[in-house]
Amino acid sequence: MELFSLQRRPRGARHKRKPGAELSVEELAALPPRFEAVGEALALGAPSILETCWVAGRDLADAGVSLGESVEGLRSTTQHVRRRDPSFDEMHALSVAWSEATLGYLHGLSCSDPLTGLSTMAHLRERIADLYRDSRDDARRHALVVTQVGNPEGLDKMASSRRLTLLGHAARSVFHGPEAIGQVGHSRVVVVATRDDVLAPRVSLLRRMVEDRADRVWIEGLPGTDASAVNLLDELARG
Repeated sequence: MELFSLQRRPRGARHKRKPGAELSVEELAALPPRFEAVGEALALGAPSILETCWVAGRDLADAGVSLGESVEGLRSTTQHVRRRDPSFDEMHALSVAWSEATLGYLHGLSCSDPLTGLSTMAHLRERIADLYRDSRDDARRHALVVTQVGNPEGLDKMASSRRLTLLGHAARSVFHGPEAIGQVGHSRVVVVATRDDVLAPRVSLLRRMVEDRADRVWIEGLPGTDASAVNLLDELARG
């Protein structure tokens, strides 16, 4: 007499979680450090999973965790919650966020951007602060020459850095003295230039040299205080 008919279940099917179920306290505790939000998003099937992977990558970089450990932590989390390896998009979000956070840290340590060779925002701020420390008159005798990258929308990080590098080379060929030349935001090159009789002709020459790859070149006067100058740089970085 046949009592049972046993069928082999696919490996891992017994433990596969259905989206929408929250993780228990014990399950959360079993996740790698800083992956709790990723685990919860995976468990709930939340559309924000890529955003949580991005945040995790940035936080891991800030904490000094290596990229290899970060990727392994993501894999451990997806295996624990979903019994699968991370998707390409999940891995990409975490890795890019980790890389950008690490580059940002390196930029803060260095006077120049490692991709473009241009001075960093921090270095430009320090150079401008020196002008105000010397005297307000010294600050008034200087101005910012700003070059805007042409059509920055749609450029990836490497393409944008390449354009900024070329604009920086053009600026250096025109302002070949002690002027600080730096990158501001993702689409602008700024020269801290002396406001003298040759400033206008130099700006006109730079404008002609970069007309095929820059939207515009203009002069920004330095304001009356160091704090206002910092605000001006921040506005240029956001533009």
